[in-house]
Amino acid sequence: MIVSPCISICKTDPVSGYCYGCGRTKEEKKNWKLSETSEEWKKKNLLEIKSRLKGWQLKGFEESYKSKIENGISLFKKEILK
Repeated sequence: MIVSPCISICKTDPVSGYCYGCGRTKEEKKNWKLSETSEEWKKKNLLEIKSRLKGWQLKGFEESYKSKIENGISLFKKEILK
C-alpha cells in the first residue's frame, strides 16, 4: 500500500492550485481517497508532485514523507503534538 503524500500542511496556493505541503491539486487529493484509484496511478502521481516542488520545499516534503512512511506521522504533525 502506498502512503498518502499528505504531510499535514494543507494550504493551497491560490495561483498554482497546488498544496504548499504535498504539491497536489484538490482533484489529486480526492483521487487518493478513492478505493478504485490504482497503486500505479499513485506511484505516477508521487513522481509528478515531486517534480512540482523545488529546493527547500522538496527537501522538506521528502523528509516529512519519509518520516510518515517509517513512523506513521509526518514531521510537521509530530512537532505539533510535542
